[in-house]
Amino acid sequence: MSIENKKKLRVLCLVLFILYSISIVYFLIFSDMFGRGHGYEEMRYNLTPFLEIKRFVKYRSYMTNTSVMLNLVGNVLAFVPFGMLIRWVRGKKTGFFTATLAAFAFSLSIELVQLITKLGVFDVDDIIMNTFGGMLGYIIYYILARFDRKRRKKIEKQ
Repeated sequence: MSIENKKKLRVLCLVLFILYSISIVYFLIFSDMFGRGHGYEEMRYNLTPFLEIKRFVKYRSYMTNTSVMLNLVGNVLAFVPFGMLIRWVRGKKTGFFTATLAAFAFSLSIELVQLITKLGVFDVDDIIMNTFGGMLGYIIYYILARFDRKRRKKIEKQ
């Protein structure tokens, strides 16, 4: 890939990352779809790791599949793009640990805003699942980049 194409791809990834970040903030803080429009009278929070995850797994038969999937799988999948794009936004110096830390910090920021504004519930389980999603996204990026490098080397040899 030429240097000019790499620059174009990096700009595209930066734009996608900004749009993604705005979308995440909107859906997790302001979206009426998730009951964020009115807020709570008092701050609500869960500081016990895996409490909500266990609750969703234990009582899944009493809940709709949509609510279980949205909470458990949705929190993970929502941050996969973060892990995939952060490498392109920050550059080659971004390793797995840095990407994980960035996903954690972004998730923590969102949870703190939800707590302070009372437009959601601060949930340590959300931070765990979001961070895992960021890690998963970085791993997917890494695997795809590795396949791409091997493919390019194979083409160069021909």
